[in-house]
Amino acid sequence: MRLHRNLVFATVDSLHKIFNEGKQADKVLRHTLKRDKRWGARDRGFIAETTYDIVRWKRLYAEIADAGEPFTRPNLFRLFAVWAVLKGIRLPDWPQFEGTPERRIKGRFDELSKIRKFRESIPDWLDELGQKELGDRWDRELHALNSLAEVVLRTNSLKTTREQLRKSLSEEGIETEPLENLPLGLKLTERANVFTTKAFKDGWFEVQDASSQRVAHMLNPKPGMRVVDACAGAGGKSLHLSALMENKGQLIAMDIHDFKLTELKRRARRNGAHNVETRHIDSSKAIKKLIDKADKVLIDAPCTGLGVLRRNPDSKWKLSPEFLDEIRTTQQEILKSYSRMVKAGGDLLYATCSILPSENEEQVVKFLASEEGKGFKLVREEKISPADSGYDGFYMALLQKK
Repeated sequence: MRLHRNLVFATVDSLHKIFNEGKQADKVLRHTLKRDKRWGARDRGFIAETTYDIVRWKRLYAEIADAGEPFTRPNLFRLFAVWAVLKGIRLPDWPQFEGTPERRIKGRFDELSKIRKFRESIPDWLDELGQKELGDRWDRELHALNSLAEVVLRTNSLKTTREQLRKSLSEEGIETEPLENLPLGLKLTERANVFTTKAFKDGWFEVQDASSQRVAHMLNPKPGMRVVDACAGAGGKSLHLSALMENKGQLIAMDIHDFKLTELKRRARRNGAHNVETRHIDSSKAIKKLIDKADKVLIDAPCTGLGVLRRNPDSKWKLSPEFLDEIRTTQQEILKSYSRMVKAGGDLLYATCSILPSENEEQVVKFLASEEGKGFKLVREEKISPADSGYDGFYMALLQKK
């Protein structure tokens, strides 16, 4: 492979924004990839894949490059040089790569690969936490979270069927295969940009991981019910709930961030989801108005996101022990407050995209032992392991109000 200056510099510039300015990788790349209209799919693919690769393996590459601790500002061209050498790519004769010790890089890689925190490229505190909470499972889970995520679609049953969607995508050169146990799920056989397809523009599908699709099915809403998605965000699960309700009944999508609900409205229009009503949680009144009025409530709680590191590898460099303490407090507060919206005999589903017991089953046990939780019983729970499933890590607990 021959390295092109404009693509390498665009990659390094993206890394600067992610590492040194603290910006989100997906947003940075969205902006970078629009920079030059002359770039083809292969050029954009190189920038995106290389950037994500270096973000994912930052600690390992920084250690090999002798760039110091992973949270200091490493020399980004040195990180790129390490990436290229390990990929077997010949470095061009540019000043930025002068004196790169290729043999030493390979030797350091072999040496550091024997130590988990370097091999899997993870901060010390997070490695210690994972070992403490998951024990022997941590090795396998961490390795799985460093693999490339599959591209999974959820058919929008309000507009089409899975077979019609497969046919439509195939006509545009995108091949898929159906997922077992997920009636609306399709997995791409090869990575492709699905957002330019007619099917996407017509609202026939959403990109949604297989684990995430299980959430709405576990809540199992029925047409005509009043369902609340209490931490809706941009609405991936809200749209799925709406489809399962066949657009009948009322789906109230709530969030503390109004801008996310604006995006949800746009997506709902494209999906043809007409029973979705958005409500901004700007005070406790938004919750009080719905006390004892919902048949089903989904709490897709804010969390560390450790189960989705494959998709958001930059988040492991932004997490901190302090954030984990704060988010566990927030999760418990949300459970105690939002659970009041469930009517007698109704269901509450608590879900996270974390694999840590302290964010998952331990939170449910703590809630059930509280004054607010004593009126609920645990019906069932499901833990999705990235290592076992091949998909994102998720936790779900279905509770019923007595």
